[in-house]
Amino acid sequence: MFHYTAETTANVQNAIAALETSLKEEQFGVLWRFNLCDKLKEKGFDFEREYVVMEVCNPAEANRVVSENALVGYFLPCKIVVYEADGKTKIGMPKPSALMNLMQDDALRSIAADVEARLIGCINQAANP
Repeated sequence: MFHYTAETTANVQNAIAALETSLKEEQFGVLWRFNLCDKLKEKGFDFEREYVVMEVCNPAEANRVVSENALVGYFLPCKIVVYEADGKTKIGMPKPSALMNLMQDDALRSIAADVEARLIGCINQAANP
C-alpha cells in the first residue's frame, strides 16, 4: 500500500496541534499548511469538510537523501494530510518507502524506511494521545 492513514475522534484542529507536537519531538518542522476547504471556497467551489495538507521536513534527513541523489528532491518535503471523512478525523501520508522504491537505491530505501517509521509514530501519537 502506498499510504498510511490513522483515525482519531479529535477534531481536525486538535489533531493538527497534536501532530505538530509529535513532529517536533522527531525534529520535523511544518514548512507549510494548506487549507483546501478555504482555498476552494475562495475559488467559488462548495467544499464543506475540513481538509488540511501539511508539508513537513526534517532538515538532517532531507540533507541525507538529497546528498545521496538529487532526484529525491522531487519527493520532498513529506506531506501529511488531516481531514474529516465519515464522521472521523483522518491523518495520513504517502509512504516515503513507496516513493523511494521508485529510485531503486538500497541506501535511499533504508533512509526512507526510517523516516516512514518516525512519521507513522508521529501520526499514531497524534491520533491516540
